[in-house]
Amino acid sequence: MDETAQTNTIDAINAAIKDALSAIDQEREREIISRRFGLFDRKETLEQIGEMLGITRERVRQLEKAILIRLKIATEEGKITSTADVERAIIRDLAENGRVGRVHDITQRLVGSDKTAEHKAHVAFLAELSPKLTVVNENDMYHHAVGIAEYGNEKDIKKKVDALVKIIKQHGEPIHIDELHAKTDYEHPTHVSGLASVSKLLATLNGYWGLTKWPTVNPKNIRDKIYVILSENGSPMHFSAIASAIKESDFKRKNVTTQAIHNELIKDSRFVLIGRGIYALDAWGYSKGTVSDIIRSVLTEAGEPLHRDDIVRRVLKKRQVKETTILLNLQSKPEFKRVAKATYALAEK
Repeated sequence: MDETAQTNTIDAINAAIKDALSAIDQEREREIISRRFGLFDRKETLEQIGEMLGITRERVRQLEKAILIRLKIATEEGKITSTADVERAIIRDLAENGRVGRVHDITQRLVGSDKTAEHKAHVAFLAELSPKLTVVNENDMYHHAVGIAEYGNEKDIKKKVDALVKIIKQHGEPIHIDELHAKTDYEHPTHVSGLASVSKLLATLNGYWGLTKWPTVNPKNIRDKIYVILSENGSPMHFSAIASAIKESDFKRKNVTTQAIHNELIKDSRFVLIGRGIYALDAWGYSKGTVSDIIRSVLTEAGEPLHRDDIVRRVLKKRQVKETTILLNLQSKPEFKRVAKATYALAEK
């Protein structure tokens, strides 16, 4: 959505909020709705509002429910006409983005990256009034979300979300959205990603979906981010290149220093130094140790003497070092002995 359209949407949302509140006769009831949804400030609990108004928590809950019912009826009967523009904007957005989505994401698409908590509260409140929209209330399992009502109520949406979580758990590792879509009967991958975005148990990164506890889709610290960068690159990288890749990534927090990256690479056993400042993943078959350690492992694995060229070739698969460094270790370390022309074996202990 371009800037002009976003500005128009913001104006429409503000007008709808004003008209919806104007439809509430009593000042106390307007106060309850404004504070409960956080329309002009932070959201407040039933207890906080009750204490401010001098009534019980239960009474606040009853009043909130009654007010929303009246507003929904008024909206459905066309008495709050300005809400129709916002309703159409939300439905149009959802139609293009999977039929259901988090309030956070919908708001960002409608009003832009400068969205505020107030903007999200407005979208959530107006969606609550619309007969054509379904609201999924936030709890420990689900994000606050909105869906197109004709595709299911809150219970239906949660059931579909749970089914996706089950598929991903059974898969056992992050799965690309296209492959995940192939395991369902939804028309388009956006329908799958829209539903998946509602779950607090799932996270996504670079087109892959997985459980939030999996660092490859939800890196929470520098080490996890390094792991993701190396995994995506598929080959060893210098620590400065890793730092640059993190800064250019889509990670939420990516303001890291090169020195911090280097420090984390040294600490984590998943990362193996294989050259001057160059690191690889241990999962790729690399192992820690000096060049002589690698030569020893190569000869041990071979179980027989090897020509120096063969030794060099095998060591270079495990370390990015100069060929002369390998030859120098072969010739200078007492643990290796020459048993024939240019052929070496492990020295007897």
